Amino acid sequence: MTEKHTTTERYEVDGENLLSKVRELIHEGNVRRIILNRDDGTTLIEIPLQAGVVITVLTAAMAPALIAIGAIAAVVSKVTLVVERETDDTED
Repeated sequence: MTEKHTTTERYEVDGENLLSKVRELIHEGNVRRIILNRDDGTTLIEIPLQAGVVITVLTAAMAPALIAIGAIAAVVSKVTLVVERETDDTED
């Protein structure tokens, strides 16, 4: 039996690498949500992603969010990226 579980990962990213890291995560495909937090824990932006969407369509649909992330990257020196992933656990 296959069960879906959500795992959370955190990345400390500087402003220069923020947009490229977000694009990399989007292209991985199993990311359910990306949250950008300041050092004090304040959420700057939260991006829900849909599973099963073709990457080219996802990139086009994400254009406004990517523009917002680019603007955030221009004014912050460091953020925490919180990534929620959906994983499959297989039981025998």
